[in-house]
Amino acid sequence: MQQNMFGRGCARWKTRAIRAAALAATLLELSAINLFPMNAEAKKSFNVQQPLLASGSANPTAGWTNFCLRFPTECNVNPTEPAFISLSAAVWKTLVSINSQVNTSVKPISDRDHWGVEDRWDFAEDGYGDCEDYQIIKRRLLVQAGLPRRAMRMTVVIDEEGEGHAVLMIRTDGGDLILDNKRNAVLPWNRTGYVFVKREGSEGLSWASLGGRTSPTMTANR
Repeated sequence: MQQNMFGRGCARWKTRAIRAAALAATLLELSAINLFPMNAEAKKSFNVQQPLLASGSANPTAGWTNFCLRFPTECNVNPTEPAFISLSAAVWKTLVSINSQVNTSVKPISDRDHWGVEDRWDFAEDGYGDCEDYQIIKRRLLVQAGLPRRAMRMTVVIDEEGEGHAVLMIRTDGGDLILDNKRNAVLPWNRTGYVFVKREGSEGLSWASLGGRTSPTMTANR
């Protein structure tokens, strides 16, 4: 059986104790980062970051390959769609709202406890899932909200505990933003503290290597 690269932190992060301890920090960060209007000055602050460029090709995870076999339309890439989203105030509000909505509505559980296998990517329609399941749901809801799937990339990182973790990267003209089940704040990639391993490609089923690019800063909100 293939070893699951996603560690325990992928599903266990949001315990009741963590929720209670992080509530004040979450509200503070949301007020400071997520609720400001995306005006020209705010957008400029995001543009300070450099886009996270691919360094070559990479193989998708086995979980993603299996997911695509079961849900092929979710993995189809339309090359006529834009690869980057214009980061307007409306788009920003949608990203923040859906990220928080899914984080709140899905309860964490490991694939082993949920499905009886080491690594399964799914929509967690029963209300339970681990890190990649959160992001798959967000991706579908964002597509339903009118955002181009091609600009949304499932991404594999190494988290602050040194374990594999999945996030959703949103590629915008204001920089590459990260939707994460570990925090409600939507952050630029270089403010997450993660090591970026690879992401879903924009041209087909192949993935792109991110060369282990490291974000130096980890926020207090987890």
